[in-house]
Amino acid sequence: MTRVFNTRIVFRTLGALLLIESIFMGLTTLLGFYYDAPDKESFLVSTVITLLAGLLGLLFGRHASSHVTEREGYVIVAFVWIVFSIFGLLPYYMSGEIGNLTDAWFETMSGFTTTGATILPNVEAMTKTVLFWRAMTQWLGGLGIIVLCVALLPMFGLGGMQLYAAEVTGVSYEKLSPRIADTAKRMWLIYILLTVCESFLLNLFGMSSFDAVCHSMSTVATGGFSTRNLSVINDGPAIQYTIALFMLLSGINFTQIIYIFRGQPGKIVHDEETHWYLGAVLICTVLLSAGLFVHYGWLDPDGRLESITHILQHGEKAFRKGFFMVVSAMTSSGFAASDYMAWPKLLWVAVFFMMFTGASSGSTSGGIKWVRIGIFAKSALAEIQHRIHPNAIVPVRFNGRAMSPQTTSNVMAFMFFYIFIIVITVLIFCACGITFDEAIGTAVSAIGNVGVSIGQFGPLGSYADFPTFAKWWMTLVMLIGRLEIFTIILLFTSALWKK
Repeated sequence: MTRVFNTRIVFRTLGALLLIESIFMGLTTLLGFYYDAPDKESFLVSTVITLLAGLLGLLFGRHASSHVTEREGYVIVAFVWIVFSIFGLLPYYMSGEIGNLTDAWFETMSGFTTTGATILPNVEAMTKTVLFWRAMTQWLGGLGIIVLCVALLPMFGLGGMQLYAAEVTGVSYEKLSPRIADTAKRMWLIYILLTVCESFLLNLFGMSSFDAVCHSMSTVATGGFSTRNLSVINDGPAIQYTIALFMLLSGINFTQIIYIFRGQPGKIVHDEETHWYLGAVLICTVLLSAGLFVHYGWLDPDGRLESITHILQHGEKAFRKGFFMVVSAMTSSGFAASDYMAWPKLLWVAVFFMMFTGASSGSTSGGIKWVRIGIFAKSALAEIQHRIHPNAIVPVRFNGRAMSPQTTSNVMAFMFFYIFIIVITVLIFCACGITFDEAIGTAVSAIGNVGVSIGQFGPLGSYADFPTFAKWWMTLVMLIGRLEIFTIILLFTSALWKK
């Protein structure tokens, strides 16, 4: 026996979310009028259409119950990203800046999922409204559309607990207050604070106000959309260090950052996932920087040692490029401070494997997340100990707590589906004519929401010439990766729909 699906609550919630999207689209429209952009009317029309669609959704669901069940929660979370992208592509398509529907869909989904892959071969030719909307889509999708809306849904008489649980990244989530809306508000407060601080610093170090705001929104969202064709390759050390630092911070669980502001730094000091994440960044930075130092060289053309000043300059450059690329890859940001495809093969292959990891759960990053990697590794070690001592009970502990069998099986299932989707995606891309190395690089990039890949889709490339079917499939993989697989898979299981 199946339970009647509450369609009205879905329409009511999606309507409320579209109203929120129209507000941010309206802000972009105002910017267009400020700069007298040629596409400002297209943005205005798109804003009105999105606003009307939101009002219709609220009208249709006006008599719905305010309670969102688990089933409706998963459906809403899955469909809100699709609905947001459908209306989010309107400014691109109606203005003609991205006149191809497939490309407009790709750019929008890449923005909201914070993947950062672009079909624009010449970003600098775009209007300021398009560039700002690209950054805005990443900023909205970074911490999560639902996390934003959970903070605002009480205004519409809606609850958000099931929505928050369906979207939050990682194996579990933590409430900082009895009301989940208060937790969401605190997370967004930190998110806004990081954005403002980075914008100020980037502007202070020489970046224009417009570029500083756009890059800050993309950075804290770990998205990677830039206003320049060369990303931040030509920017000075101060700007590159600033972006790297805020990418690093955005890869930390936001609840841990909130504890710091609460005067409880001990929480993050003793958080095991943060140890794994920062430890991995440290080790990978040392190794990659050493490789780059050798690559850049410290000998003159005659084979003699360069001056101490020259060696120190090369050392600083190697460290900066290595640190930036490690953080960018590990947090799935996709910003580039150099073209890593020009590095020795061993180094850019190392960057490719870093794209698998992700940063911390509860952050804005994509990828597997270090809590899962930690539990996976400890489960493997526990199995080895169990083989040696068959009668021993060897619990898998994380943060001092024994993990339940349900948690470990969740991690194993996630790892299986993660690899399975990569394999299927590689086969589809190869069937579309993509070379194997570029296919596997792009598959990992899509599901990890990294954006940049290898080969022609590296940091200086675009997906403009990507096959049409491959673009549509890649956007699906982006969405699956952003919602961490299970939310999408559950929609196709009969168990979710049974009473």
